[in-house]
Amino acid sequence: MKRGSTLFLKIAVFLIGTPILALCIFGLPMIAIEATESQSEFAYILYGILIVMYASAIPFFFALYQAFKLLTYIDKNKAFADISVKALKKIKYCAIAISLFYLMGMPLLYLMAEIDDAPGIILIGLVIVFASMVIAVFSAVLQRLLKEAIDIKSENDLTV
Repeated sequence: MKRGSTLFLKIAVFLIGTPILALCIFGLPMIAIEATESQSEFAYILYGILIVMYASAIPFFFALYQAFKLLTYIDKNKAFADISVKALKKIKYCAIAISLFYLMGMPLLYLMAEIDDAPGIILIGLVIVFASMVIAVFSAVLQRLLKEAIDIKSENDLTV
């Protein structure tokens, strides 16, 4: 396979990570500063939400790194190897971790929605949870299919 065949996907992985990194560096600290200055009734709730968001950024970036490694394996014609299955497994676990972080933060989102009278906040949290679960299921299916393809390939290599 040509070396640059996955270049577009690698650029897409980079472009997905850039706004989240900017949010973690610039956006979330600004929210924390505003929460401390406002002395509002939901400042402590915001701190909990910020902790959940920062905690979920770690598995998010790790999953992006694994996706980048997977694309590199495809470039090197190592797509049908156990290392690709391991990368998909790590992506699956990262997606599950992100879902769990946001599920743990749902009571905080509920309290914030009650205080601020904004039920859309809960919907945003649920979208993140369900999107992460879809990614986890999709990567689990790909992991299983890739494992079966590797088994079939090794069987065929032994019969020849």
